[in-house]
Amino acid sequence: MKRSTLALPLLSVLTLATLSACGGGDGDGASDAKTTDRAKATASASPAKPSVDPAKELAKLLVTKAEAGDYNVREPEAGDAMATTQDQLRVDKAACAPMAYATNYLPLGDPEASLVRVADKGTSTYNYITLATYAPGRAEAAMKGLAEAASACTGGYTAKSDKASTSYSSVKKETAPTGTGADESIATASVVPYKGTQTMRTQTFRFGDTIVNYFSINTYGFLNGRSSEADIPTDLVKAQNKKLG
Repeated sequence: MKRSTLALPLLSVLTLATLSACGGGDGDGASDAKTTDRAKATASASPAKPSVDPAKELAKLLVTKAEAGDYNVREPEAGDAMATTQDQLRVDKAACAPMAYATNYLPLGDPEASLVRVADKGTSTYNYITLATYAPGRAEAAMKGLAEAASACTGGYTAKSDKASTSYSSVKKETAPTGTGADESIATASVVPYKGTQTMRTQTFRFGDTIVNYFSINTYGFLNGRSSEADIPTDLVKAQNKKLG
């Protein structure tokens, strides 16, 4: 694989989320008028509640630097992503799209809002946290899609955008941590064949209508031309999941 075709999140390394009306019956006009007046008075006395901004509510659930211990927690750098929307990411095997999203810190499924943070300790390992909130039932569907993708894409797949392309040689399901309080969880390891093998990992948890996806990558191997492996840090997962459970 040529350096110029490796995908993000590796890109930055290698170029070093009625009003309905009801009609009345045949009642008398005076009664209808009183009913209308009462309805208007009720409407005036009960103004509509302000709508809730899903993104603002979601931001309250993101782990902060103060809560993450030794980790620096920040927004990803602009231009550091292979794709910023699902539509920008193309996959040669449609069934593998959820895996491509999970390994490029894009939200799964069809969320109402999503936010991303990257956490690191100043080393070559970067941990991306993608938090997304969904309408009822949509989070379960997104997790199901990811589980199916992990099973269907064991032989690998290729993801492309206008910026880059990455071929994954394999995807393997792993055992997700227990005792997190999550309703369900999925863990995977994905391998990119570059200067040996570069192993990246994801852990994905659903808490009700919220999904958090962790994606970890060790850039050392890409920069130094040798195999490397990233693990999802347990302490970071505990800190973030604590805010969701």
